[in-house]
Amino acid sequence: MRRNYHPPMWADSGETADGRATPPPPPPPPPPPSWGGGYGGHGGYGPGGSGPGGYGPGGGGPSPYGPGDPGGPPGYGYGGYQGPPPGPVRRSRRGALVIAVALVAGLGTFFGLQATNGGTQGAALSTSQITNKVDPGLVDIVSTLGFQQAQAAGTGQVLTSSGEVLTNNHVIEGATSIKATDIGNGRTYTAKVVGYDQSKDVAVIQLQGASGLPTVTLGDSSTVAVGQAVTALGNAGGKGGTPSVATGKVTALNASITASDQGAGTSEQLSGLINHTAPIQPGDSGGPLVNTSGQVIGINTAASNQMQFQSSQAQTEAFAVPINEATSIAHQIEAGDGSSTVHIGATGFLGVEVMSASSAQAQGVPEGSGAAVAGVLPGSAAHRAGITGGDVITSVDGHAVSSPESLQAVMEQHHPGDRVTVGWTDQAGQSHTATVTLASGPAA
Repeated sequence: MRRNYHPPMWADSGETADGRATPPPPPPPPPPPSWGGGYGGHGGYGPGGSGPGGYGPGGGGPSPYGPGDPGGPPGYGYGGYQGPPPGPVRRSRRGALVIAVALVAGLGTFFGLQATNGGTQGAALSTSQITNKVDPGLVDIVSTLGFQQAQAAGTGQVLTSSGEVLTNNHVIEGATSIKATDIGNGRTYTAKVVGYDQSKDVAVIQLQGASGLPTVTLGDSSTVAVGQAVTALGNAGGKGGTPSVATGKVTALNASITASDQGAGTSEQLSGLINHTAPIQPGDSGGPLVNTSGQVIGINTAASNQMQFQSSQAQTEAFAVPINEATSIAHQIEAGDGSSTVHIGATGFLGVEVMSASSAQAQGVPEGSGAAVAGVLPGSAAHRAGITGGDVITSVDGHAVSSPESLQAVMEQHHPGDRVTVGWTDQAGQSHTATVTLASGPAA
């Protein structure tokens, strides 16, 4: 699913016969975009692409389905950056399993967001003053990806003293259980997903039994300007403990990146992002991007290292979700106000892993004919229905499925316990239908 791609670095080119320097050859075209962080192939479904420690499961762990969809070359990042500077970016967490997502009505009682509003930016603080102010409001997140026999690491920001935490959706995506260690008090809590917005890469989790926690101080991302200094803090490398610190500056606003999830076979675009140069690392996803007053102005979500021309140094191109947008989504989640993009509570689970459109076409599945199945989780609804790898899902409850994206869209209209009728074509071209009951999925 998510891979890290490292662009080629220029090398000395020598001279021509008349003594002139030979210009370096043009770089080869980049591979198609895919999610970052070494999600590789299908994570637990196959070997995948290895990633740095703390990203998550590395090579993906044991595979019950064989090698899985290769996705892209190992090391490829999270999507292609839309607009200058060109190049891939990567996500700062790993995981693997693709799930069928469904909405669930109803929520428990959650307290209103209490993160301190910092108001206008004041006098600049030193780096140590910033960390002293921000660190106590952070948590280290470890997501157990039980269906893949793996773990992934990320960062969260405490919004309420009762333990509501803001993070990236991709930090908790596919998790069968979530633990979070509060930096302020050192305690580790079990966490449950309150809701998430996959299209904006924002999620809210609730630490069970938490009280009296320090919270982060929120700034105003509408005031962010190109050139201003920023600091990123997080769980770099998944090591836990004292948060890592990286400094940089804002280079652009309203940046857009495109990512494709090779396991889900879907792609998405994140827009309106803050582009900065703080060298965030795997595990920093979900962590804060703060201004010089220690106020949170964004959630770090993706990055890439660009090799500089005639230089061995790499410059980070990192991206953060503006905090104003993230907290607006968090309020919607807290209110239990689900929508076509905001999902509340538990997730429904069909138990299929689908190929990307390009991989499906390479295996002879015509574009627009359905969602090609790469693997099925044993014991899942799909497995009990008789769906197997190589089959193509063509409908759900009478709604035509033409692609992985359309499968995801129709599944989002259902919730755990719903009975849905699935139509598919097997590898021999025979059509089948079966009615299945969706289970409670990962991080329910």
